[in-house]
Amino acid sequence: MAIRKKSNKNPPVLSHEFIVQNHADIVSCMAMIFLLGLMFEITAKAAVIFVTLQYNVTIPATEEQSAETISLYYYGIKDLATIFFYMLVAIIIHAIIQEYVLDKINRKMHFSKTKHSKFNESGQLSAFYLFSCVWGTSILVSENYISDPTSLWRDYPHTLIPFQMKFFYILQLAYWFHAFPELYFQKTKKEDIFRQIVYIGLYLFHIAGAYLLKFSLWAVLFVLGRLLTLILSVLTFGFGLARAEDQQLNFSTGNFNILAVRISVLASICMTQAFMMWKFINFQLRRWREHSSSQPQSVKKKFVSAKGKTSRKERENGINGTVTSNGADSPRSRKDKSS
Repeated sequence: MAIRKKSNKNPPVLSHEFIVQNHADIVSCMAMIFLLGLMFEITAKAAVIFVTLQYNVTIPATEEQSAETISLYYYGIKDLATIFFYMLVAIIIHAIIQEYVLDKINRKMHFSKTKHSKFNESGQLSAFYLFSCVWGTSILVSENYISDPTSLWRDYPHTLIPFQMKFFYILQLAYWFHAFPELYFQKTKKEDIFRQIVYIGLYLFHIAGAYLLKFSLWAVLFVLGRLLTLILSVLTFGFGLARAEDQQLNFSTGNFNILAVRISVLASICMTQAFMMWKFINFQLRRWREHSSSQPQSVKKKFVSAKGKTSRKERENGINGTVTSNGADSPRSRKDKSS
């Protein structure tokens, strides 16, 4: 993410620099078109597909389960339109955080170009992770996943999910899809593009897999750590779903509980966690090597500078002695001559 330089000159309309400088305003106008579409009867049906969640099913109230009707949701092709709209919202929020929070901190701290880029990336991800942790915790509590972990695999496939869980998945996918155009808007360096595309693709792969395969386990990922994630993955795919009665692939009912799918999902989780730990360990080792290599150099520089000062003093003394011996007679020599 390069440093954006503001200039007083207005770039040509629809030029590269014009789009980069005004991308938040352009995207805001696009989002407003969908919101204004809700106000007119002709366009309301089309605008609703982008703004609200689709594929809801109303379950009537029963005396045994609940005294109120419950609205549950499943997934479909129209979810792509909803993801697109909230991707626009994510771009707008990204620009707000960048301009009103991160840029002000950068101006006060006077970071270098490298630290400036890393700080912006870390600041945006920190805000997103904090939001996801708080919301993920509320889902775990409200859906009783903490008090009853067996509900993660009980009654699989989970063809119907509550509103906040589907909205959680939609926003997660929208955020990581918005990261692709942000590579262009933020003028990401060429050497950083591949790294960011890799982890963006990994997040999209796992979140989309959880959404399409109807596994509720991924709602836990933003709250629990790496080790607990692996433990829950093994318990869910290795023991919970493996003991289910229905283990036949059925696209009509959304049942993907077969051995090949369970092994593939569990392997992808383990490989992703191992990859992230490998990157973390390499980063720490590189920092340790840089820190250890910088200390001998600083000590050597101090030693060389101290030695240089001593040699200059010695040279000055040597020069003064030479002048005294070769120049005018000293007072003692004149006294000897007079005598």
